[in-house]
Amino acid sequence: MLITCPYCGPRDVSEFSYQGDGNRTRPDPASTDLEAWNAYVYDRQNPAGIHNEIWQHAGGCRAHLAIVRDTLTHEISSVRFAREHGAPKHGRRKSGANA
Repeated sequence: MLITCPYCGPRDVSEFSYQGDGNRTRPDPASTDLEAWNAYVYDRQNPAGIHNEIWQHAGGCRAHLAIVRDTLTHEISSVRFAREHGAPKHGRRKSGANA
């Protein structure tokens, strides 16, 4: 699988580290709600289809990326820096295409 880093260009998936679900919302760091923290840390969904994910280009520029990927085909429809604001676009594009 190729991931197109917005900074470095197309790279093999071996250069990247999966960081998790891009839809999860972290509880307030000051929160002492153990149920909320347990759900955030341990509860995971295993979706089939289009999914928002966070990856880090660990073997390259070290940037965190927000990626929209189809978990059935591994087709990547959008890649952007995670620090950019706004929801990722879910349009179908060629694998590895930039947003």
